[in-house]
Amino acid sequence: MKANIRLGIVGLGNMGRAHRQNILDSKVTGIDLSAVCDLAQGLPEKRDGEAQFTDVGDMISSAKIDAIHICTPHPSHREIGVQALQAGLHVLMEKPLAVHKADCQALIDAYDASGREKVFAAMFNQRTDPHYKTLKKMIDAGETGKVRRIHWSVTDWFRTEYYYAMGGWRATWKGEGGGVLLNQCPHNLDLLQWLFGMPEQVTGFLNFGRYHQVEVEDDATLYLRYADGKNATFITSTGEAPGINRLEVIAERGILTVEEGMIRWVRNETDASIFSDNAESGFAKPETSEIEIPIEGHGGQHIEILQNFADAIRNGTELISPAIEGIHSVELANAALLSAWKTATINLPMDAEEYAAILNDKAESSTFRKKDIQAAATATADDFAKSNKT
Repeated sequence: MKANIRLGIVGLGNMGRAHRQNILDSKVTGIDLSAVCDLAQGLPEKRDGEAQFTDVGDMISSAKIDAIHICTPHPSHREIGVQALQAGLHVLMEKPLAVHKADCQALIDAYDASGREKVFAAMFNQRTDPHYKTLKKMIDAGETGKVRRIHWSVTDWFRTEYYYAMGGWRATWKGEGGGVLLNQCPHNLDLLQWLFGMPEQVTGFLNFGRYHQVEVEDDATLYLRYADGKNATFITSTGEAPGINRLEVIAERGILTVEEGMIRWVRNETDASIFSDNAESGFAKPETSEIEIPIEGHGGQHIEILQNFADAIRNGTELISPAIEGIHSVELANAALLSAWKTATINLPMDAEEYAAILNDKAESSTFRKKDIQAAATATADDFAKSNKT
């Protein structure tokens, strides 16, 4: 019988504590929580078999863990991840993989240098959602025909001033490296590239501090152009209530709309281009039928990704979300920000070093001061775990 993986969690904020509790509640098999690391005041009551550290380097070199789950603020992901990979640990990284593309590449380079012998995964939990899993199967199987256009309005990431005040690092260039595109939407941007691939151009129309007292983007509209001729719009915000999450895919065989609990397909009986080429009337349209595909639930989310990580280590199970793919969602977010800063369309692959330099300058020159709500520090992980979102 294979031994359980000895896991260490670094960063016991909202999600770190939630992951810890899921393991303690035996919701994940094949893993023992062997160590945690945080600031002294952030450490929980010590339990039997759980070593506690205030220095992540000490935890990594302690020989008490086989794998590490990195749940710290985004700017620390590169340093901790590289250190862990060089030490020969399996690594599970919270989203985003890093703040910017150059740091993502540094992590991938460290993984390559390690020989890729360990498991390197990312917490893209929405890949477990059957809404998107079903859609991907349909696209990959050719059921939809060629995709011509994508429109995604995902504005159900509403956040309050209280949320932004809860952590001094949140919604600042230095502490987080961005706003809605770096915090909430790595999930959606990952799904976008997972479903449709990477575009060749990105244009970003962003508002900074439109709805909140923050210096980063809390409102974004992206226009994407692909090499095969399709284009996409992606709209998101943390300031619109109640918000919607509606993905529309316009393809040769009709329009698919993905919303809560349903995929609706207005299906062309004949491919649009074939019908157009052969029609004998200028105003004719292909006949259609309506298909409704009911979707139940949202999948295993964080627990499923953590279980998959354990299974990949112990049994060689294929990863749901390999960390090396995390560079794509970061590049989309970076390109949108760079586009807004330069008022220009950005070609991909983008200049990662240029972006990193501009971001660093913004972080170092910032004079922004956040509103401080002292009581926010007492918020619990339960407030966020309910929606399986961070």
